[in-house]
Amino acid sequence: MYFYQPLCGERMSKTKHPSRPSPLQLDLANRLIRQIATGELPAGTHLTEESLASQFDVSRTPVKAALRLVAQQELLDYHVNSGYFVSASPQQAPSIFVGGISGDALYQQMIDDRKHSLLADSITETDFLEQYPVSRSLLRGTLVRMAAEGLIEKRRGQGWNFPPIVSAPEQMAESYQFRIAVECAGLLEGSFKADSEQLRNSRLAHENLLRQAEADYSAAAFFTLNAAFHEMLARFSNNRFVLQAVQQQNQLRRLDEDLPRYRAPRQIDSCKEHLQIIEALEHDNREWASALMRHHLTVARDTK
Repeated sequence: MYFYQPLCGERMSKTKHPSRPSPLQLDLANRLIRQIATGELPAGTHLTEESLASQFDVSRTPVKAALRLVAQQELLDYHVNSGYFVSASPQQAPSIFVGGISGDALYQQMIDDRKHSLLADSITETDFLEQYPVSRSLLRGTLVRMAAEGLIEKRRGQGWNFPPIVSAPEQMAESYQFRIAVECAGLLEGSFKADSEQLRNSRLAHENLLRQAEADYSAAAFFTLNAAFHEMLARFSNNRFVLQAVQQQNQLRRLDEDLPRYRAPRQIDSCKEHLQIIEALEHDNREWASALMRHHLTVARDTK
């Protein structure tokens, strides 16, 4: 096991304790831990500050701190001159806590409360703090993360606004029709270019989830893997508008869809359908992958 050591030019003070991690750093660390736990980042995956900063839409500074925090959990190996590599892919991984609750836990709780109409469309930080016994800094860090993912937006002046919840059957059907049009076309874009390593990692993550016993299954982990799969394919299109559309739909689904705690048959079938699409792309058969995607989304629409 390689443990973090200060890089060349970095020195820890002998008299001062290291500064406490910021809420953003803790949230990024928890998100990486969750990706490792679900198998989305399998053992041996090389993590770079540049790629993670792009993925999370943040600067490299908080990413660098987050990588150190995850390494302290013994989930990453640090190799001199090479950087960080995933050292293990456990079924469950520890969380990094601050103030008695992790930023990741607060994030999920706020999403769940919003889905169940326990949070108003417009709300202030004071309202949030009355409902959640957390520090203001942790709350703000979580709100920044949610805003970056399009789950909430800052009002001019004070307060925050949640986007409308799409819950009516006709709205859900329209959402799936939109996704069929966008995602199937994205696979056929002339600029489409699949990344073989990302496809392999996604395939391994899906296979790992299918092997899990029902007692170990996490519906939240399934949703994360599912959303990451669709965004990965949209990113391969190299069309920013396709990617933005898929990301927006994932954000709406995160607020709208119920996440049952059991392994629903549709979720198992969905994983298998994803694997078929991955196989088609591994054989560079994008026409077949697009047809499979159409079938996949149509079935999902009709089973809602």
